[in-house]
Amino acid sequence: MEKNLQPIVGKLEKEFGVTASEYRGDVCLVIPAEKIVAACQQVQGLGFELLSALTAVDYWPEEQPRFHVIYQFTSVAMNMALTLRVPVPGINPSLPTVSHLYRNANWRERELWDMFGIKFQGHPDLRRILMPADWEGHPLRKDYPLGYEEPQFTFNFEEINSRKPYAKE
Repeated sequence: MEKNLQPIVGKLEKEFGVTASEYRGDVCLVIPAEKIVAACQQVQGLGFELLSALTAVDYWPEEQPRFHVIYQFTSVAMNMALTLRVPVPGINPSLPTVSHLYRNANWRERELWDMFGIKFQGHPDLRRILMPADWEGHPLRKDYPLGYEEPQFTFNFEEINSRKPYAKE
């Protein structure tokens, strides 16, 4: 871990009762869902002025809780990065919004709602942003049904071509 990041991580560990992990130089803290707003306020106060990424991971069906929401922060002034992970259950997944702290969280939280179905309580405008408004489901969930079309090659051309829905004359 970078020497400049150690006191910041130590302060967050003490404040929220968590332990940081490091993998290939990237530092990550797993924060409980109810403490994410306070953690983001603390991170912002420690000089991380940019929420550089907000995404999620779906661990279905292997792990519980099903989702992890990942907040990646950057301090441009100090040239440092920090990641917070928040475990979220698969049934009625929701977190409080941080859009009042980081303005770009507004759009990123809408993306997570649209793609994963994770609701952000208190969000000013939680609606679909990538998919049409009448779309059913959330496409980045692992249990989302995939469409399938068999690839057409020379050895199966006739079989697939006979099943294709061509216009009738």
